[in-house]
Amino acid sequence: MSLDVSPPDPPALSPAFDPDEYEDADVMGDDYRREELDEYLHDGAWERAFGEWSEHTDLGEPEWDIVRDLGLVAEYDFFWDAFAERVGYHAPGLPEDWKERDLHPNLDSWARVSGINAALTELGQVVCDVLKDEYIDWESDYEAPDDLPDF
Repeated sequence: MSLDVSPPDPPALSPAFDPDEYEDADVMGDDYRREELDEYLHDGAWERAFGEWSEHTDLGEPEWDIVRDLGLVAEYDFFWDAFAERVGYHAPGLPEDWKERDLHPNLDSWARVSGINAALTELGQVVCDVLKDEYIDWESDYEAPDDLPDF
């Protein structure tokens, strides 16, 4: 299945990022390289990743309309995870209380909500892969803290 829609504008990554916002922030280091990632997204990485994702997604146009109407794309966040030497991300999603909140008139089932959330997660991963494989050429100079537990 594929989704035949124009790519939306990429999300804007704010350089003023609060690392305490994410649970894994204490091991990611403090150089998130958000300005560089934002530049890559706007220089074609987002459009390329969206095109790749849209060729294979199970999301249909009615579900994409919901994503668009709710402005969910703007809620993506991408950052450099120096500890793992990867692009990390947080994908937007529809909350569990979508029905009580009456978020959108076309949200009518858990299957639709789950499908949208899964597709948004998949898009985030494709964006990370495109960024890492085709745009990022830096090496991490992250050093793990001495007090990390042994596993």
